Amino acid sequence: MGTETEYGVLAPSLPSANATVLSSQIVNAYAATLRTGAGNLSGTRWDYTDEAPLNDARGFAVPRAAADPTSLTDEPPVLDAEQIAMEGGGPAALYGEQTQDNPVLMNMVLGNGARLYVDHAHPEYSSPEVTRPRDAVLWDKAGDAVVLAAMRHIARMPGFAPVHLYKNNTDNKGVSYGSHENYLVPRSVPFGALASGLVPFFVSRQVIAGSGRVGIGTNNQRQGFQLSQRADFFETEVGLETTIRRPIINTRDEPHAVAEKYRRLHVIIGDANLSEVSALLKIGTTSLVLSMIEAGTAPAVELRDPVGALQAISHDPSLEQLVELTDGRMVTGLDLQEIYFEAAAAHSRAGGETDPDTEDILARWSGLLGTLKRDPLEAAASVDWVAKLKLLQAYRERDGLAWSDARLHLVDLQYSDMRPEKGLYYRLAARGQMERVLTDEEIARAVTSPPDDTRAYFRGNCLTRFPKEVIGASWDSIIFELPSRRRLQRIPTREPLRGTRALTEELFNASADAEDFVTRLLTGSDTAVAP
Repeated sequence: MGTETEYGVLAPSLPSANATVLSSQIVNAYAATLRTGAGNLSGTRWDYTDEAPLNDARGFAVPRAAADPTSLTDEPPVLDAEQIAMEGGGPAALYGEQTQDNPVLMNMVLGNGARLYVDHAHPEYSSPEVTRPRDAVLWDKAGDAVVLAAMRHIARMPGFAPVHLYKNNTDNKGVSYGSHENYLVPRSVPFGALASGLVPFFVSRQVIAGSGRVGIGTNNQRQGFQLSQRADFFETEVGLETTIRRPIINTRDEPHAVAEKYRRLHVIIGDANLSEVSALLKIGTTSLVLSMIEAGTAPAVELRDPVGALQAISHDPSLEQLVELTDGRMVTGLDLQEIYFEAAAAHSRAGGETDPDTEDILARWSGLLGTLKRDPLEAAASVDWVAKLKLLQAYRERDGLAWSDARLHLVDLQYSDMRPEKGLYYRLAARGQMERVLTDEEIARAVTSPPDDTRAYFRGNCLTRFPKEVIGASWDSIIFELPSRRRLQRIPTREPLRGTRALTEELFNASADAEDFVTRLLTGSDTAVAP
């Protein structure tokens, strides 16, 4: 599993600034923090060879000519020097010397196995693959530390306006951007089973993992507060797109792995979480539901109007809104979550011994649902939307503010500010008012170190140990350029559970240099990495 976060980007002193330029500044600024003596580690390019964003899990591919341009994620974004110059700045101190062969950096692979890049005019961090929900939260939080380092670097550079990032999902001007999750599932599980099992769960998951938003409707057509920043931007139940006609279930069939064996479930409906508990439950409960679907034990519930239910539940912070099932029953979002929890608990008991991660998720899930049922505001230390609502209510009561007041929209934005000294989430956490799952020391290590138990270990260590020879990488390949070989050497990494520390650490330690490493890998240890 893994996460993807598109950050909101703003330069307050340049209100009309090109967002793509600002996003590229984040990527190049982080590269600059790594550049000295680090070879390609400061700018290893992304390998687009195996990208296939137009393949649909329902068994067809969208013709390229018919696809929305935002769906063409297999084409590297380009920003030329003229565009940078029009924004009033592009000193070599940040971007480096720009030539036709050395364009502005829009993509880079990190030593922790992650990817940092410009996507749809936002800086995006895609975490490395992990096998535990807690690790997914850990390397997601590492991404927050990465972009903060980039922001700090830009702020120190003469001639650059400070760039501020926000871990949110809408600019409140009709635009939404994503916080996505990815889960590896067996291709043997029918996609229809995934869709039917997940729709009611995703519709109600915002109860435990929404990040909260001031305003209702894509353009704040109504006053009020809602659970989710994303709910109003969804228009259909199932579909391929991610930026238009957004579906609850995304059908993109781009596994980044052995296609005959796996599919990657690309989840686009979640909010960006700052609360570590919300993030842990968002990912952990979804993993449990996927396990139930695979085993055939998922609840058989179906919503009469999933999109309408998604938005109705989001619009009611009291959690009392009823939505209709196809069998005529009327249920709340909390009711749906309880149905899934009870099924997950029964599924776990039926399987015999459970692992500590599963037990932790089930205990947290049960406890949180009980708290929300008793009084939602009691969950302020665990759930982003509740923490935000509690802050907003305090401002409203103190100053007599209506929900339409611009000051409340500013509080909403400031909650997600990535600067610890400014962000309201970080200020709450510093006061002990937000429950932590991780330590700052763990997060700092994850910024530079990859997970041990997936191919991300191989990817990250190739970059950090052989930065001058690795000239490209992706989720399922590493590209070496070696003096002794006339052609580039592409190492496939299509099996996500190979390339682990257990399988490759000895190989890394035994290799004198990149030449020796690749030779050993191809002649005797390739089964540790490639399928």
